[in-house]
Amino acid sequence: MSPRPQPGSEFVLTLSCPDQAGLVHAVTSFLVDHSGNILESRQFDDRLQDRFFMRVHFDVSDPGVSLQDLRTDFGPVSRTYGIDWQLHDASTPTRTLIMVSKFGHCLNDLLFRKSTGALNIEIPAIVSNHREFEALAQSYGIPFHHIPVTKETKAQAEARLLELVDELDIDLVVLARYMQILSDDLCKQLDGRAINIHHSFLPSFKGARPYVQAHQRGVKLVGATAHYVTPDLDEGPIIEQDVVRVDHSRDPDELVTIGRDVEAQVLARAVEWHSQSRVLVNGNCTVVFR
Repeated sequence: MSPRPQPGSEFVLTLSCPDQAGLVHAVTSFLVDHSGNILESRQFDDRLQDRFFMRVHFDVSDPGVSLQDLRTDFGPVSRTYGIDWQLHDASTPTRTLIMVSKFGHCLNDLLFRKSTGALNIEIPAIVSNHREFEALAQSYGIPFHHIPVTKETKAQAEARLLELVDELDIDLVVLARYMQILSDDLCKQLDGRAINIHHSFLPSFKGARPYVQAHQRGVKLVGATAHYVTPDLDEGPIIEQDVVRVDHSRDPDELVTIGRDVEAQVLARAVEWHSQSRVLVNGNCTVVFR
């Protein structure tokens, strides 16, 4: 595990804009002018869309240069080149609200990784439409919010969720096997800051007992997909995917176990990369600077 960035001296700049000459020079000149030293730099030129993407992790040697100074002074550069950008203190944990229903493998994995320092996130709350994992949340000292959801109360439940997002200054919402479909309006309000995980078989099986269906069809690959939440169910920009090869000797229960392991790992990587500002949305896709 790499050392944590130093607060107040290490920053991450991410940007995207129409591709044009002079972009890299403009960014590096800005950093030099502000006593910046590049620690890591990645870039991607999408020639199909004629769009440029860049992520720069840098430190600043001048203690008088603050995050607000950098944001203010980068404004003219961004306007000159039509840049969409974000600039963050690299050490600041991503404030993450986790949602879960009755399957806790992804929740448990994220809590453990956070507790060991593997994820630079802060978890101010766990939200669930059931009470199964209230004790788990308490064991980590994290407030647990039980928000039941029925057809009649769905609107009120989502309103309460948004209240928590605002009250707790949440940066990221993680659907760690939260088995409720979010409304189009909620998806739009959480655009770019909500991640979901779901199984992704080849072929795909929807509905109840997907692993039993997969076993009956003799699947050879069990996988998972982490993606940003959009109004199009399970079709948002993909952040990470993985698969594990299986064979005829695996029964449905074993497929469930394998599938849950893959889901937990894929979701953890997606949360990690998002929290490190390594994921940039590119239309219906993503650019991931791993």
